[in-house]
Amino acid sequence: MGNTNKTFDGLLVLQYQSGDKKALSLLVKRYHLRLCRHAFWYTRDMDAAKDIVQDCWSVMVNKLSNIKDPNSFGSWATKIVTRKSLDYLNRNKRTREHMQSYAKLSETDGSYEEGESDRLKLQNGIRLLPGDQQMVLRLFYTQEYSLREISDILNISVGTVKSRLFHAREKLKTILKTNNDEKRSGKN
Repeated sequence: MGNTNKTFDGLLVLQYQSGDKKALSLLVKRYHLRLCRHAFWYTRDMDAAKDIVQDCWSVMVNKLSNIKDPNSFGSWATKIVTRKSLDYLNRNKRTREHMQSYAKLSETDGSYEEGESDRLKLQNGIRLLPGDQQMVLRLFYTQEYSLREISDILNISVGTVKSRLFHAREKLKTILKTNNDEKRSGKN
């Protein structure tokens, strides 16, 4: 996310801390869908993701007055959703089994039809990566968090974030090259 967005979020947090309840409503509008998508990435269950995010908003509202860096609201909120999503997965064995079958399905589905877009090929390639690599790619490229913010969200070192990004990119290059080579040789 750009610095302008972070600054705007910071101002909304400060306004809320000063008693402006409309500021919270704006934060919810800005982040609710993004946080639901983030929780869905873990759970693969939209109802569960919505419930998790709703629970997280309760936590965030209670702790918003104590946030240390108002400009870091986005990464702070994402970290809370990440932890609640992981808690949900740890509590729900059936969901874990569902995710494992989803991962197996993704691994076996490597076919590409004529005219399939590069974006779809990229998405399918990303699905073949380990979950930890998928997450850092998603946070870095689609949600535009910095390495430090990703480190905080996932509770890992910046070095680990860099390593996962590097390995994810390299593995993705190999996957895409292999799929292109197979397509050219008619193996698909």
